[in-house]
Amino acid sequence: MYAIVEIQGQQFKVEEGKKLFVHHIKDVEAGKTVEFDKVLLVDADGAVKVGAPTVEGAKVVVEVVNPLVKGDKVIVFKMKRRKDSRKKNGHREQFTQVEVKQVIA
Repeated sequence: MYAIVEIQGQQFKVEEGKKLFVHHIKDVEAGKTVEFDKVLLVDADGAVKVGAPTVEGAKVVVEVVNPLVKGDKVIVFKMKRRKDSRKKNGHREQFTQVEVKQVIA
């Protein structure tokens, strides 16, 4: 059984026991459970339910494994040749690691 769920603007394919990195969720601690109810599709052993736009009564229960995980450093370097113009920027995305406990459909 799997589901397609929208979490903070991104769509994820989730199954029970699967671990995900989602955009940083504020005010959560490790071990807490969070529910997401924007379930777009549910597949239960071949019986597919597609929402319009979401499936009624379906939700995904996840447990927070690590509330703050920093992603890889991304360097953005822009240069225009022969113009003595260079710009160097960078950032590190912040994620929350969650583990799917239940898919309720």
